[in-house]
Amino acid sequence: MNLQKRILAAGALLLAASLLPLADSLSAQESTSNPAAEPTALNGPTAALRDVLTAACSQSQTDFERFLTVRNRESFTRMTPAARVAFMKRFVLLNEPGKPSVTANPSGRPIVRCDTPAGAAEIQIGGADTRDNVSFLPVKLRDATDTTGADAIQVNMGLVRENGQWKILSLGLVLLDLPSLEFEWDSAEADKNEQAAIDSLKDIAEAIERYRRKYLRLPDALSNLGPSLHGPASAESAGLVDSDLSTGMKDGYSFRYVIVGAGTLGAPAKYALAATPIIYGRTGHRSFFRDDAGALRGADHKGAVGSADDPKLP
Repeated sequence: MNLQKRILAAGALLLAASLLPLADSLSAQESTSNPAAEPTALNGPTAALRDVLTAACSQSQTDFERFLTVRNRESFTRMTPAARVAFMKRFVLLNEPGKPSVTANPSGRPIVRCDTPAGAAEIQIGGADTRDNVSFLPVKLRDATDTTGADAIQVNMGLVRENGQWKILSLGLVLLDLPSLEFEWDSAEADKNEQAAIDSLKDIAEAIERYRRKYLRLPDALSNLGPSLHGPASAESAGLVDSDLSTGMKDGYSFRYVIVGAGTLGAPAKYALAATPIIYGRTGHRSFFRDDAGALRGADHKGAVGSADDPKLP
């Protein structure tokens, strides 16, 4: 799918946040009837939104969370790294981290460009309508190759002043409420991680068998399956799995490898594999176990290691 189509398809996701009662969010921030002049200070809403978008482009979690309210920042830091990245993607609608750059239009308002290997997007920030502690800014997001702007997405983004700093308040008419989204994010992330863990166990088992055929023995540890940092592949670093799997941690799961029997030599030697969620309930629910006969099993052990007594997976 090209970048323009991804932007259009993801447009609805940009607004897929839960509502907060508007009165609760703005109770101490009543508006005046006349918009104030647009602030030009470095900490004004326009500069803050510019920095939000550049952080989202580069997928810098540390920079991005500076522009979340205290309540939302607490939830953001509890999310898994993958979920935090997925949330930031909604602001620029690009899958890969990019290189941000900022220019100005003839009126001096920022244009944030995000260049990625798959393409580039441009985000034009309009004039701020600021009333006391709340500011709304029109934003137009388009594929950088869309010179006519026919497929551009337009939305208002709201910011609120909290402890003297401008923070993200809303996308369109929808207020950000990350605490209410945590369960939704965790469930989606856990399901994805569980499937990834099953696939990783299969990859590890295949790598072990390839190792056995080549070196006529089982590896001593998962690290023996990983890539070599220096020189060609060897029995110590066979280059059969990626660096994450070789360290035993990937996609929210930790992996264990145990040799079953007294030795590692020859065909009779067997092994078992296990995968458990790193943070039970957030990165996954089920624990998985590959027994010494090669059967893959799974069950919810509240984060503990599975066993050969667990039900077989279909």
